Amino acid sequence: MVDGGDAARWLHLNAARGGPDDLSLLVNRVAPAIGATDMVIYLADYTQSSLVPLVGAGAPRDELTIETTLAGRAFTGLQVQRAPDHPDRLWVPLLLGCERLGALEIVSSRAGDPALDRPAWEVAVAVAQVLVNRRLYGDVVERIRRRLPMQVAAEIVWGLLPPLTFATDDLVVTAILEPCYDVGGDIFDYALNGDMLSVGLFDTCGHGIKASAMASLVVSAYRNARRTGLDLIDTAISIDRWVRSEHPGMFATALLAELDRRTGLLRIINAGHPAAMLLRDGKAVRALPGPTALPLGLGNLSTRRPRAHEEALHPGDRILAYTDGITDARGDDGERFGLDRLVDFVERALNDRLPSPETMRRLVRAVLAYQQDQLDDDATAMFLEWRPPHLPLGHLEHLTAPDRTIVSP
Repeated sequence: MVDGGDAARWLHLNAARGGPDDLSLLVNRVAPAIGATDMVIYLADYTQSSLVPLVGAGAPRDELTIETTLAGRAFTGLQVQRAPDHPDRLWVPLLLGCERLGALEIVSSRAGDPALDRPAWEVAVAVAQVLVNRRLYGDVVERIRRRLPMQVAAEIVWGLLPPLTFATDDLVVTAILEPCYDVGGDIFDYALNGDMLSVGLFDTCGHGIKASAMASLVVSAYRNARRTGLDLIDTAISIDRWVRSEHPGMFATALLAELDRRTGLLRIINAGHPAAMLLRDGKAVRALPGPTALPLGLGNLSTRRPRAHEEALHPGDRILAYTDGITDARGDDGERFGLDRLVDFVERALNDRLPSPETMRRLVRAVLAYQQDQLDDDATAMFLEWRPPHLPLGHLEHLTAPDRTIVSP
């Protein structure tokens, strides 16, 4: 029986001896340890429409489309894939936690044997870990993933973003951002500290480098407030003051949320942003309350402090947040993509039991197709899902008043 553990350990021990450009050679060298003759890393490009080979040894490989290939099916469905017409190879998703990086092609005479699945998974996990660790020391991974030149505004934003997907046994956060190579104003962040998940989604006014500079300030101010220990309302106030100080006359709409993963209690501030949608049992139940605060940067126009809405989530509930670039996308006839079309798309995806990251990917592809791949504004969408492994009694204490809105004293 093949043991993938030895191959995985070898990869971890030897990865530090080379640079990012040596990754493909390193992975190919470990192939015989699991009875393979070749292994090739394929990375998802920024639009998540293609898988691009990171080739350094062996036969050349072509770029593969995600929509129509087995490699793409491994990426989207998160399962090992085989093909009768290629009995000597299999495709394994490249995952770090739940962050989808691409797919690993394994060429072996034993590819059709299900006993190879476990060692293939073990090696793929090790490859993903090494890939993420080593890519920071060079540009080869970034160059491979870029199919078009990236604008400086987008470079700033992508350099600040956390991984697009994060998951634990009871939480999922996943987001998508377009247009990949020319974004500027949209940005998001999240952090899990103990039992509290904090999430921020921001849409700054303007376009290009000025918008991305402001996005940089907004997300940095958000992280600073969170790490200083400010509560949700004081966090909104702090960001507002920084925007007014450094970008007078400008503003950012935002959703700031905290979710207690023990109880499912969600607290959310809507600062002039499109209302988030509550989805339950595959259906959109309702929109959460609209603005409970002025856009960040305009707080001086009111004497009222931001308000935090509280919502008691049920196990399995999802929150869909988005920027207006999603709903404002226009087709050839000038009709907006709109909220109804957005809700219908997401409901169909949930009923098809697509993984949340795949739902986000397909949503943005649909928005792009609706506007002929030419977005007039950044389009960002985010899922927040609470799925405790059992029904906790703790969430019941909040069910008596699920829709109340509170004001900080």
